[in-house]
Amino acid sequence: MKKILISTGGSGGHVIPATIFYEHLNKEFQVVISTDIRGSRFLSKNKYDLVNINTPKLNNLFFLPINIFIILYLTIKSYFFLKRKNIEKLISTGGYMSLPVILAAKLLQLDIYLFEPNLVLGRANKLFLGFCKKIFCYSEKILNFPIKFKNKIIILDPLVRKEFYNPNMSPTKKSLFQILVVGGSQGARIFDNDIKNTFLNISKKYPLKIIHQTSEKNVENLKNFYALKNIENFVFSFDENFIKIVQGTDFCITRAGASTLAELSILNIPFLAIPLPSSKDNHQLENAKFYKDINCCWVLDQKFFKTQIENVLKAILVNRVDYLQKKDNLKKLNNKNSWLNVNQKIIKVINEN
Repeated sequence: MKKILISTGGSGGHVIPATIFYEHLNKEFQVVISTDIRGSRFLSKNKYDLVNINTPKLNNLFFLPINIFIILYLTIKSYFFLKRKNIEKLISTGGYMSLPVILAAKLLQLDIYLFEPNLVLGRANKLFLGFCKKIFCYSEKILNFPIKFKNKIIILDPLVRKEFYNPNMSPTKKSLFQILVVGGSQGARIFDNDIKNTFLNISKKYPLKIIHQTSEKNVENLKNFYALKNIENFVFSFDENFIKIVQGTDFCITRAGASTLAELSILNIPFLAIPLPSSKDNHQLENAKFYKDINCCWVLDQKFFKTQIENVLKAILVNRVDYLQKKDNLKKLNNKNSWLNVNQKIIKVINEN
């Protein structure tokens, strides 16, 4: 049985795809996941074979010399780990976290596969394109992608966890319009501070249920606010049973991380994307534009969020024609997306000589 290392870490946007690759591969290969401290909070030691490689960031000039030394040490450590474990192939889900592992894999002449879920090529992936055998992407139209490496692109349907394909997941009948607010694994402060009063104003005319993801320290505060205002709610932080939480959701207000949009898309939940302005190379905006261009979502600039969000929501609630059209377009977009199709494609690529 071939041995594969999946390198990941950082935010849920990197780690969740790593777990999905794991699920696709673990029946045919022996799979290990390497992660840093931040990424480990999304991974259960009881479920995955884990190794910790805590790569430092290189964005602080003062600590740059010592961090380079640490990366060299981790590269040597990774080299001997890969060799000792007889790892044959490496999959990196992007980010600086994979730097020492990829360098070690290159020294050992292993097959290296990259993953780019965004519509803008990540800087780490761009750095290692010359090293890799293939790169898994959702589109060929990726900004900043060097033409000379286009032949390395393997197009996948967006990766989502297996339970998101469950055909028995039909929403129950309800009288309330359910709105999901999700800021990704790192949360979104503007959704915490600026939107709850909007929901209060709208709920006076339109019955709502709010399903709100927030930071752990803000959960009780939001619960108390909604309870005091008699707005039905479910407030949570990170939850592995996300699929059960969002079941029956009518609409979502979200950032534009690739994993979150993929999950909303396959669940046919129309969404309003507010791209994170500080996302590297503005990749969240490009992710959102992909769905907007095929009329599957709305997009709102963060600087207009506070002043325009209430009008946007009222327009959706008053006239459902546009909403229903977007819902139908999401269904068409995912018509051929299945766990089996994605699984067979990944395994075929990994098994190629």
